[in-house]
Amino acid sequence: MSQVPAATRALRVLRFLATQADPVPLEALMRACELPRSTAYHLVNAMIEEGFVVHLADERRYGLGVAAFEAGSGYIRQAPLQRIARRPLAQLVDMIGHSAHLAVLHGRDVLYVVEERAPGRPPLVTDVGVRLPAHLTASGRAILGGLPASQVRALYPDRAAFADRTGRGPQSPSALRAVLAEQRRRGFAVEDGEVTLGMASIAMPVLDHNDHPVAGLAVTYPTDVAGPPHPDELARCARSLSQRLGSRTREHPDR
Repeated sequence: MSQVPAATRALRVLRFLATQADPVPLEALMRACELPRSTAYHLVNAMIEEGFVVHLADERRYGLGVAAFEAGSGYIRQAPLQRIARRPLAQLVDMIGHSAHLAVLHGRDVLYVVEERAPGRPPLVTDVGVRLPAHLTASGRAILGGLPASQVRALYPDRAAFADRTGRGPQSPSALRAVLAEQRRRGFAVEDGEVTLGMASIAMPVLDHNDHPVAGLAVTYPTDVAGPPHPDELARCARSLSQRLGSRTREHPDR
């Protein structure tokens, strides 16, 4: 044990929860982290107060909170993903003739970290550093669609969690579930006029070494063109980025 045992225990809890597909009961956390019941109880309550753990009372289970996602996104924002993604995005834009961007989840928003503009295309609101509501963007939906349902519920517990831009898009937990379910059947995320009227996007997730969605790769195009870009080139780019981050998935999960 280190000289700061409470910190060590908290990090063990975070590491354990990060490896679980779904939230877990307190007993499972106690066994995995070798914690007495009273210690585990007080520790997770302190982590709940700071947003790193969420308690699903109805299920009597504990999962990662929004602050844990923000910490993970912070690592991504510090440069590795941007450096890996910039050239593949430029090549993707050259192939399809539409602008492309990469975004990471930041609470209930997406934060744009890479953007490649296609020559002659309309300006977009997705400049690097811009934040937009994740549930309205194709890139955000691509990430949300790869998260456990319990974590999506923690991010969007009720109608108050849903921002609006153009009057379009899901405005309740049930509406968001329907959008994500249709997205999984389709094989990729879409949005049409929910961020900017007259513009639409398609997106797929980028996965890390745990096959966790760490970013959304999206292509945005004006809706007055003949039709949306074909998703195959987008899928190849997303799969290539995922493999460079250590993903073990041979075929992209949304294809």
